[in-house]
Amino acid sequence: MKIDILTLFPEMFSALDHSILKRGQDKKLFQINVVNIRDFSKDAHKKCDDTPYGGGAGMVMMAQPIVDAFRSLDVSGAKVIFTSPKGKTFNQQIAKDLAKQEHLIILCGHYEGVDERALEILNAEEISIGDYVLTGGELPAMVMIDSIVRNIPNVITENSLEEESFSNGLLEYPQYTKPDNFEGKAVPEVLLSGNHKKIKEWREQQSQQITENRRPDLLKKGE
Repeated sequence: MKIDILTLFPEMFSALDHSILKRGQDKKLFQINVVNIRDFSKDAHKKCDDTPYGGGAGMVMMAQPIVDAFRSLDVSGAKVIFTSPKGKTFNQQIAKDLAKQEHLIILCGHYEGVDERALEILNAEEISIGDYVLTGGELPAMVMIDSIVRNIPNVITENSLEEESFSNGLLEYPQYTKPDNFEGKAVPEVLLSGNHKKIKEWREQQSQQITENRRPDLLKKGE
């Protein structure tokens, strides 16, 4: 998979050069390319925003630098995403679906928004990571990329994916490691028993209980 990111702040994406994401890129399982929209501005000062028509607070990203940055890429067959609070809410199923794409292009909005004509030309699908507003689209883009690439084969082990939260419609069970007792808090005995059947049953019960207590809406979706 190739992921192109269109942004005004490319330096923010250095966070993707660490941990699992770095290993995945080193193994050539996916490629991340960051494009600076400012490089395509025709303004002497690399300006990429202007005041909104119709009035209002803030500035709007101009269509020209965005469209030219987009057209500098090989966009044939690419799925284009715009990080926007107006979009449909990102979830695990969307991450899995996008992981099957060969080429993603993610446009990061900023300021008060993006000239609508740019979104029309890019044929961008708007996706939100939640019902709140951030300063820009760079953090949502990183969140989505992290979630998407984990679902690419061989980026992480298949067993890890199967047991994570949301993989089966439930939240994940509690995890423990050494020592057996920490400040008077003991690891549940069943996890030390070596009885894999009972451990599996305990984990399933814990996942069910945690989901009922914290995210009952997930259980309603499965009904």
